[in-house]
Amino acid sequence: MDWRDYISSNPAICHGAARITGTRVMVTVILDNLAEGLDANDIVRSYPSVPREAVQASLRYAAELANP
Repeated sequence: MDWRDYISSNPAICHGAARITGTRVMVTVILDNLAEGLDANDIVRSYPSVPREAVQASLRYAAELANP
């Protein structure tokens, strides 16, 4: 899976923050929910516009950013 298929950034939307493509749900929201112990199913229930694969893509995006 390539996170770029699910995550995009546009300076005109959400001030350029990384977000789930086609939504205004920022990647940080997904990651914060995961950090709080929610699983992908919980997140998709809370944000129906977010596909389950986008949750995994958010983790891959964060892992790439953290990798030097």
